[in-house]
Amino acid sequence: MYELVAPAPGGAALIRRLGRTGRPTGDTECVAQAELPEAVRRIEQRHGPRWVWERTAEVYPALLTAGVEVDRCHDLSLSAAILASSAFVSPAYTPRIGLPGSTDPDAEPAGVLAPGPLSPFQGTLFEPAAARGPGIDELEDELQSQLAAVARSPAASRLRLLLAAESAGALIAIEMQQAGMPWDAAVHDALLTARLGPRPSPGARPALLEAKAGELRTLLGAPRLNPDSPRELMQALHRAGVEARTTRAWELRQFRHPAITPLLEYKKMARLLSANGWAWIDAWVRDGRFRPEYVVGGVVTGRWASRGGGALQIPAEVRSAARALPGHRLVVADAAQLEPRVLAALAGDGAMAEAARGQDLYAGIAASGFGGDRTQAKVALLGAIYGATTGESGRLMPQLTRMYPRAVALVEQAARDGERGLTVTTHLGRSTPAPSARWRASQRTTTAEEQRRGDAVARDRGRFTRNFIVQGTAAEWAECWMADLRGRLRRIRRQGLTAELVYFLHDEVVIHAEEAAAEACAAAAREAARAAGRLLFPGVPVEFPLTVAVVRSYDQAK
Repeated sequence: MYELVAPAPGGAALIRRLGRTGRPTGDTECVAQAELPEAVRRIEQRHGPRWVWERTAEVYPALLTAGVEVDRCHDLSLSAAILASSAFVSPAYTPRIGLPGSTDPDAEPAGVLAPGPLSPFQGTLFEPAAARGPGIDELEDELQSQLAAVARSPAASRLRLLLAAESAGALIAIEMQQAGMPWDAAVHDALLTARLGPRPSPGARPALLEAKAGELRTLLGAPRLNPDSPRELMQALHRAGVEARTTRAWELRQFRHPAITPLLEYKKMARLLSANGWAWIDAWVRDGRFRPEYVVGGVVTGRWASRGGGALQIPAEVRSAARALPGHRLVVADAAQLEPRVLAALAGDGAMAEAARGQDLYAGIAASGFGGDRTQAKVALLGAIYGATTGESGRLMPQLTRMYPRAVALVEQAARDGERGLTVTTHLGRSTPAPSARWRASQRTTTAEEQRRGDAVARDRGRFTRNFIVQGTAAEWAECWMADLRGRLRRIRRQGLTAELVYFLHDEVVIHAEEAAAEACAAAAREAARAAGRLLFPGVPVEFPLTVAVVRSYDQAK
């Protein structure tokens, strides 16, 4: 049974009960904005439906603020984005609503962005949507279209699981944002003071960072140098005989000059100040919690992203500020070598699955064919997954192929398909976008030089599709893991104990729990990982072990 929630004029909301195919089975209820949480609570307790709405982020924050949690939902926007490009779905499906945008997987906005409210609709809920968004009839039509598209698919069961996991992820993202990672601003301030100097006045550098800048000016003979200016820094380096083309750390390390070491240190200190300095504390730590905004499916592979705050790249230097409240612990669960294990399961490579059984996967591979050299085994396998098939990885690839032909064949085929402009698809049904205009243009060649460039563009897409199938399926496993874990933590909370998901990073979760519940939470994380493996790959003998640490602060888990 579904309960569809949609905006109505005047800030009200409409609730309509729908059957298995998305068609109405009852009257439409209209409630005032202030009454919606209680209406949802009542229906949730009586019927336990799957709630349907256009975007979870536009409805769920206000419900949570009122103390109302829901068990399940169907996020129409996230589901439409998956179905619109899935090779498992007929091209006849066309979304009737807008699709969410994608976020660059490797970049955060420059500087520190001040956070807004938890949702653009919090406080006024549906009023803005009533003026510009689809109404309840349009959302009902979209749900029916999605359910029909899934039902017609030859991989209907996989798609249903993917849409359920993605929608569960949308609920979890909002719950984690509201809960927030416990964060001690005083500890963070002390870390910054020790590393950079006391908090400076606005526009000034901290004392230790300014001292490092002064050291650079002396060593480079540039008394007016602003080290934060790439142009000025390049000019000063060239005058000092350092003919670097960029100021990237890997390139600077190739030069022997007394200024290189302090320059690299300055860059680390400046990065800490800009990414996680005092402005970051002011912007992102509220009421003792770090509350980032997660973007579910924000990366094309299905991985999550974040908007501001650097949630997916908390540096080691400040992790000790993430610490449990008195009488509580952080339970940090990390899925060990997730992507290589997903590859073994996807390919049905029994030899690789056996190498991972009950042990470190790379150590198992090393013992089987790399003379016990774990580093070589890791380089070879990651080279196969990420497309680094030249150099050391390329040298080791033939041995890896002899040992695990099915696993290597899977990623090689995905790469060849990508080079040819074909679509590749994850285990549950997320497909790559169509080739870009740049790729299409590059394949129309008439000269040898154009052919060379076209081949390079094709290889780039092949590296993308090679990794897409593995990384995307790993993201599916992670969402299934979190969805199962969420249910187990809710059962722990019904015993009157604190147990809340507060952080997620691709293959790692952090739970904030009372000491009395910490071991139960650790067990829940392990059981959920086993359940996710069985759910995605029934009958496939690949283990998905976790490294679990029960700690007082996040840095103690690493």
